[in-house]
Amino acid sequence: MNRRSEYSKRAEMNMRFSDFEMPPMQDVLIVGRRAPIGPEAARRMVDILSPEQYIIEKIDHPIIEALVIRRTLLKMLPKEKLISIILEEGSTLADEQAIIKAQVNIVLKVSRSLEL
Repeated sequence: MNRRSEYSKRAEMNMRFSDFEMPPMQDVLIVGRRAPIGPEAARRMVDILSPEQYIIEKIDHPIIEALVIRRTLLKMLPKEKLISIILEEGSTLADEQAIIKAQVNIVLKVSRSLEL
């Protein structure tokens, strides 16, 4: 019996275009332990381009050295919780040489009952 196997290879690509931002990053920058720029270079970059808008958080992690986080995100979520989620998801993509930018969208839902 002659079996012929079928093989196919596909690629799907999605692109997101937006205006160039200053600094050229999103809400979070994940900096690998052996990335071309380290936490101090990232600090200088964001301090020059967007003073007081980001914090640099050094991380005790096998492959990630630091996170650069937009301060406004920390008004919406506690820092520890936000960092935990970023590390959980980002560490699946990052390696020691990585510099990964991440867009983080947080939607808070508030519901209140009022006595009339």
